[in-house]
Amino acid sequence: MTPPAPADSGDRSGSPPTPAVRRESGRPAARLTLDRLREHVAAGRVDTVLLAVPDLQGRLKGKRYGAQHFLDRLAAGSADMCAYVLATDVDMTPADGFALTSWATGYQDLRVTPAIETLRLTPWMPKSALVLGDAVDHDATPVEVAPRQMLRRQLTRLARHGLHVEAGLETEFVLYQGTYEQAAERAYQELRPLTAENLDYALDHSPAADRFFRRLQAALAGAGLPVEAVKTEGAPGQVEVTFPYGEALAACDGHLAFKHAVRAIGSRAGLAPTFMAAPETGVGSGLHLHISLWKDGTSVISDSDGALSMPAQHAIAGLLDALPQLGVLYAPNINSYKRYAPGSFAPTTAGWGYDNRTCAIRVVGHGEGQRLEVRVPGADANPYLALAAAVTAINHGIEHGLKPGPAETGNACREGATPLPKTLHQAMIAFRHSPTVREAFSADVVEHYAHLAQLELDHHHRIVTDAERRRWLARA
Repeated sequence: MTPPAPADSGDRSGSPPTPAVRRESGRPAARLTLDRLREHVAAGRVDTVLLAVPDLQGRLKGKRYGAQHFLDRLAAGSADMCAYVLATDVDMTPADGFALTSWATGYQDLRVTPAIETLRLTPWMPKSALVLGDAVDHDATPVEVAPRQMLRRQLTRLARHGLHVEAGLETEFVLYQGTYEQAAERAYQELRPLTAENLDYALDHSPAADRFFRRLQAALAGAGLPVEAVKTEGAPGQVEVTFPYGEALAACDGHLAFKHAVRAIGSRAGLAPTFMAAPETGVGSGLHLHISLWKDGTSVISDSDGALSMPAQHAIAGLLDALPQLGVLYAPNINSYKRYAPGSFAPTTAGWGYDNRTCAIRVVGHGEGQRLEVRVPGADANPYLALAAAVTAINHGIEHGLKPGPAETGNACREGATPLPKTLHQAMIAFRHSPTVREAFSADVVEHYAHLAQLELDHHHRIVTDAERRRWLARA
């Protein structure tokens, strides 16, 4: 019997289009403009606009506004939102210890300025449109801990070297039968994946799976987010979706809309999608970042002879050196680290290689399509923070002229290789005390995300789990 392929196996996703069809600035042609929104509103096709801020966990937080009110009062202005949406854990618990806001400061508001370039229809929600917002102080200063600002600052830093990033995101998730409410009623036990076997690269899908895929693809296309590919993965119920290359910030904006669509369409179909990094023992879902470097409209990953360019070598070396110190940005939860396991295709060491899926950094593609696949983030990662971590590491390599060692030609998860953090606690300590991290981010930003990691650790510290009872109840 052929053994099942390990989960988190990955694909050749995110490959750049040929130069003739690359989208200008990476923006889909179907992006909604204010003029088009006015037309939709006047015709009665849109009556609600969702103004959302990406929170620390990579979710959409905000308010629903009457579409005409949004056009009249907010499109060229701003709205107020409690600052704690950028200073709280996954449960939205008001917690002390954040400098941004707390009980001591009275949980004040911040202002949200609509980023009109993110405006899009949401076909999975009737008569609605979505626009993301940038968090600013009342003097219009950007809030530095906001995920969009975190990425923007690192992209600006890279631009000083005459370079910009284009990115294609490849993400995996698992579909379970039944709703989230039904899963909660069963205490999240006996969850049944939509499919019961390894369907990696399979094209024989059940009617339920086919319906979900078709509805998702149609909805995303209507939102200006056409997918590159959808495939079933190696774990039961696991799906991988990849998107075409584009501008880095826009890729992350689209990813949040994509996750919102997956949950909405899944719920209506009686399914419970999860983007947990390790939803079950032995199952891992990744968020792979396909990154290329461009200068004056030309890819600079490889030289004219096809060899890795000097900027690409600096970038790889920076990623290998800095990613072990940036774990809280791409693996933010205790569960994130249960994905990293030998034989799982989730990297456990900081290595690089050509078309080598055991490596943290995989060089793939040819010519202008050559790119770096950063395989360390899990599906639970906030895409802005994960990509900010990668760009931070690339900046580090370029600014210090770092060179990578030899490419791995075998299994990179070997003894003697530089390990990635094994736990959130290790990652938090490395992040908080790293000179590289403090060179890239302000002290306030470092403490903000270190504190968020500590909240997650504190939450789990005293909880007794089912696994502990099974192991010890009759043996202690």
